[in-house]
Amino acid sequence: MTDTRNRILTTTAELFRLQGYNGTSLKQVTTAATAPTGSLYHFFPGGKEQLAETVIVTSGEAYRELFEMVYAAATSPAAAITDFFNGAAEVLEESDYLDPCPIGSVALEVASTNDRLRRATHDVFASWVDTAATRLEADGIPHAHAEELAVALVAAVEGGFMLSRAARSAEPMRTTGQLIRRLVEIALRTATAARAGSPD
Repeated sequence: MTDTRNRILTTTAELFRLQGYNGTSLKQVTTAATAPTGSLYHFFPGGKEQLAETVIVTSGEAYRELFEMVYAAATSPAAAITDFFNGAAEVLEESDYLDPCPIGSVALEVASTNDRLRRATHDVFASWVDTAATRLEADGIPHAHAEELAVALVAAVEGGFMLSRAARSAEPMRTTGQLIRRLVEIALRTATAARAGSPD
């Protein structure tokens, strides 16, 4: 039963990436997932809206964990930024510029029409901002500045996906990553200098 549920979620995420929330029907989901309609409503009695909300939450957590893994493996906070953006650029190239993230696509579609899904996408983005801000603050950047950088990072990733897909080139994503890296480097140097000049 768990395999069926996971298959429905994975299939729905893929369909959202390809054709968006409004363009995806439950019939398409059950057909592509080779799942009976009854099993979909068993796991998601709220229908398409509940299914979409679950896809948003689970996909968002997977991307948040990916960022954590990349950051932890990087040689420095600044390197973590470019590692993450360059990885996103490679995914775009390897997928022939398919949308790698259903969350941004759904957010653009439903922000003005479906408050439940709008809140779900907001919560995911907020969790990404919190994770990035926590990492940056732990590396010495003051809390307020870490929060600002984290917001810029998340916005840059989502914008990078959009520009790169429109251009069919991963250069916007890589260029954006380099810019965010420089901002992080400046923030780290500023924080270090401030601590060095502190009478404490």
